[in-house]
Amino acid sequence: MAEAAIHDKEQAKQPRSVRVVLMALMIAMLLAMLDNMIVGTAMPTIVGELGELDGLDHLSWVVTAYTLATAASTPIWGKLGDMYGRKGAFLTSIVIFLIGSALSGMAQDMSQLIGFRAVQGLGAGGLMVGVMAIIGDLIPPRERGKYQGMMAGVMALAMIGGPLVGGTITDHLGWRWAFYINLPIGAVALAMITTVLHLPKKRSTGKIDFLGAALLTVGITSIVLVTTWGGTEYAWTSAVIMELIGIGVAALVGFVFSQTRAAEPILPLHIFRSRNFTLMSLIGFITGFVMFGAVLFLPLYQQAVQGASATNSGLLLLPLLLAMMAVSLIAGRVTTNTGKYKVFPIVGSILMVAGLFLLAQMDTETSRFTSGLYMAVLGAGMGCLMQITMLVAQNSVEMKDMGVASSSTTLFRTLGSSFGVAIMGALFNNKVQEIMAAKAGALGGKLSEQSAQLDAASLAKLPAPAREAYQYAVSSGTHSAFLLGAVVAIVALVAAWFVKEVALRGAGPQKPADAKDTGDGPAESGTAVDTARGDKAVPESV
Repeated sequence: MAEAAIHDKEQAKQPRSVRVVLMALMIAMLLAMLDNMIVGTAMPTIVGELGELDGLDHLSWVVTAYTLATAASTPIWGKLGDMYGRKGAFLTSIVIFLIGSALSGMAQDMSQLIGFRAVQGLGAGGLMVGVMAIIGDLIPPRERGKYQGMMAGVMALAMIGGPLVGGTITDHLGWRWAFYINLPIGAVALAMITTVLHLPKKRSTGKIDFLGAALLTVGITSIVLVTTWGGTEYAWTSAVIMELIGIGVAALVGFVFSQTRAAEPILPLHIFRSRNFTLMSLIGFITGFVMFGAVLFLPLYQQAVQGASATNSGLLLLPLLLAMMAVSLIAGRVTTNTGKYKVFPIVGSILMVAGLFLLAQMDTETSRFTSGLYMAVLGAGMGCLMQITMLVAQNSVEMKDMGVASSSTTLFRTLGSSFGVAIMGALFNNKVQEIMAAKAGALGGKLSEQSAQLDAASLAKLPAPAREAYQYAVSSGTHSAFLLGAVVAIVALVAAWFVKEVALRGAGPQKPADAKDTGDGPAESGTAVDTARGDKAVPESV
């Protein structure tokens, strides 16, 4: 009886300890997501204060260096967590991120800032992966859905609050605090995770696959540079872009070959034998493609065509983000209560296609209320997909591969966002330039070149014919970009239809239905929560 009472007491404490850990993880997740939003707002001030004549030429590299380092390091952090323990890898990534933040705040010129942003990006690559993998360790997939709203809420908070916080910090404390603000937040996350999170220590006898890591880094770097530079810095058919494509393809082919021979591959190819994992990687790629394209073009449309202020740019996305957060919370609760999830990728893909098609219908006469409704439809689709893709991907692999599953899913979403911004951006820019050249002549060409800087205040100073031509061009460019997004989203709908509904692992040790026969579920089902309840001897406590 006494043992039973002690066991019941431990069970009652478990949810509270999980919530404390999740709070620490959400703080770390906020670090990664908030940083770019804050820094983006401070960039004009940074360039002006550092005072370099070529500062504007270096401006894009401040963002690109961070993005490259984040994307390239993401799979490596996932593998390190699998091999040597997730807690240690996660804490290390936070420390590197904070070091990069401190150094960026102390930068004396643009070259230093670019280098320090790369250091910061290396750490950021482990933040999102660490959060997702640790959640995968702590909470069984069947129970994980109830916490989805927290992650969606952090994303919404970062997108809405980031520009506001960045502007306030830059105006009152100086741009260096756009980086220094990470230090107290990161210190809180470090302290909480160090004291509260207890996971099993690992020590792999295998060697890190340095060749695979190098090939993957070269391949990802080439892809990101192609999507970043193509159509902007260099023409798509230029020698530089063609060389980068050749290097990227060669590196990725070499990487795939190396993974078949490595003892501890960075990205074990056997995880792609699971149909669900492969489909979720594809859906995640398309979700990233669509979402970041929407986040880029919606504020531009609302500022240029609907006359909204650029100051509160995060608030312009409120209908999309609130719908995404609410639906994500509902989807998580339903998944937890029923164990069913296939309906959400299907419904989410349908809503995503519908939302993008509706957004493609916006013109110069569309009201803010109408565009807000269209955004809510797209946000509802995103809410069905954002966390479900990670949930099903993690449920489709063995526990020993939780890190690489989380990092692979995150990487595909990141690459999708790069392709989305590049391809939709190229289509948008070409359409704007074409219409402006036809309707406004030489002045139109100059305006289309600086389209990103034409906010409502700048437009008001233009002659009426030029202003109307530009607004028509932006609405036409938005139409083309979102129509392309709708076509791409149809691929996600087709992929979602073929998802096999494999039982989610629950709180106790159980094997997913048909896992052995179909390869769609993991061979191992225990989680850190299982072990804390006595099924396997792993953590001391959550």
